[in-house]
Amino acid sequence: MENDIEYIQLFMEYESDDMPVVYFYEVNLKDNRFALREIEVFADRTVKLENDLYCDVIEACPIPTVDEFNTKVWGEGFYATIISKEEFDEIWNTRSYSKNLTAI
Repeated sequence: MENDIEYIQLFMEYESDDMPVVYFYEVNLKDNRFALREIEVFADRTVKLENDLYCDVIEACPIPTVDEFNTKVWGEGFYATIISKEEFDEIWNTRSYSKNLTAI
């Protein structure tokens, strides 16, 4: 199943303290790019884990590709990159993120 999973790190421009600035997605490529798990990192480095991203939504949307994020299909202020499963799992397991909060 590991080849059927993609891990994305998504940087977003800062909007407010209650909005994440970095997202991490575990994307199921065999299920229309729906996320299995999500990590949100806030400007104060608080980390929030979500293993049921779609539990309170009215309409579920698949996670865009890195290229879609980076070509601004979904708007300005996004920068995405592929990361490893190990990097995703390290943040998930430690609930800690100490790297850059911006893409630049």
